[in-house]
Amino acid sequence: MNYFLIIRGPAGVGKSTISKDVARKISAEVIHFDKIMNELSLDHIQGEKWIPLHKFLKADKMMIQKFKEILKNKNLILDGNFYHQEQIEDLVKSLDFPHFVFTLKADLQECIKRDKTRSRKLGEQATKDVFNLVSAFNYGIIINTSNKMPAGVVNEILSHLPKSK
Repeated sequence: MNYFLIIRGPAGVGKSTISKDVARKISAEVIHFDKIMNELSLDHIQGEKWIPLHKFLKADKMMIQKFKEILKNKNLILDGNFYHQEQIEDLVKSLDFPHFVFTLKADLQECIKRDKTRSRKLGEQATKDVFNLVSAFNYGIIINTSNKMPAGVVNEILSHLPKSK
């Protein structure tokens, strides 16, 4: 049976890089939750510091069938900040497949430094805000990415997954 991963963490921690590398190793499709939120026009946060939970739950509801279709044929990786624990729980409950949740961590200054090198920078204040939201709770398997090359983090994630046949 196929399974899904949720790879969560603050901006600049390396989620996208790690997700793509893991996907190649386990034959998975990667879906970046920020892109979903943008495509569904649920990422607009006028007057708010973060996207409220109800918008993430709405995105989950709109995407669950697509996720199930992908999981019929291959593994799935959902990568995003996932700063609402209720959203993670909603996905786990809604998708009747084995799953693994990984929280990637790095210190705030490292996330800010990495954000500055990205093509779509969040900026220092937004990086701090997202860092604080994501860091408000731990969920799943915690992996510190500080001073690690992406390959080391990928291998750490793979060590928790079923061996492919």
